[in-house]
This record gives sequence, C-alpha cells and structure tokens, in this order.
Amino acid sequence: MTAFTLNDGGRADAGFRRKSVGDCAARAIAIATPRPYRAVYDELSALGWREDGTRYTAWRDPADGLFIGGEKANSLLWEYIASLGWRWVPTMRIGSGCRVHLRADELPSGRIIARLSHHIVAVINGVIHDTHDCSRGGTRCVYGYWERGE
Repeated sequence: MTAFTLNDGGRADAGFRRKSVGDCAARAIAIATPRPYRAVYDELSALGWREDGTRYTAWRDPADGLFIGGEKANSLLWEYIASLGWRWVPTMRIGSGCRVHLRADELPSGRIIARLSHHIVAVINGVIHDTHDCSRGGTRCVYGYWERGE
C-alpha cells in the first residue's frame, strides 16, 4: 500500500469552497513547490489567455481542471513548471510499457510532481499528497515527473 496524506494544497484556505474539482495541476504544484495555492491558481489561469483576449480552446479554468491533453496546454504547463526551476524526468516512452509506478520504492525521495494518466500529483518522500489516494494500490503508471533543478 502506498502512503497517502490528505492535502488540498491550500485550496480551502484560499477561499475556494467547492471540494470535488479537477484542480490537480494547481494543487500538486502548490504542494510540491511549496507556493501559495492562490498564486499558483492565478498564474495558471493567466496562461490560458491569448494576447487577443480569447481563451485557448484546450485551457480551462484551473479550478475546473486543466485539460492537459492538448499540445498547447501541455506546453504551457511544462513551461510554467520549468519557470519555477523544475525539470522534467520522463519514465516512459511510446511503446516502452509502464516501468515506474506510483509507489515509494519506484520514485526518488524528496519533492516531485508526478504526471499520471489524466492526473498530476505531488509526492513528498514517497508519500502521495492529494485529495484522494490515486495510486490504484501501487499499480498506477507514472509517465514522468518534475523535480527541482540543480
């Protein structure tokens, strides 16, 4: 069983009342970096707008979940996390199969932000910090993770 700590990343303290939302990117970044949830939320929200004032199609409000499947949304999220001094470590390639699972014995120690299928989660010293245990009993595949750069 993977260790889990209930953690909303400061969402409730920032004044957000809805509990069941898809704000995993903002939450994971706030927990792992650690930065205030409101600051992360506002910065991610601002990224979703074009210079002409229209919203990118694949970019939703961070409180409703970032659609991270679109190419532009992926690049915006990656650039944002990199701007905080974090670097991407891929753990899976197309056709390679799953080699790293959301388990303490398969992840590095310290603070990381793990990218899963349809989810992003903070992991601190092997402990999942999220609003639910997303490990699927230690079988959930990790596509890669961000760690603090040197």
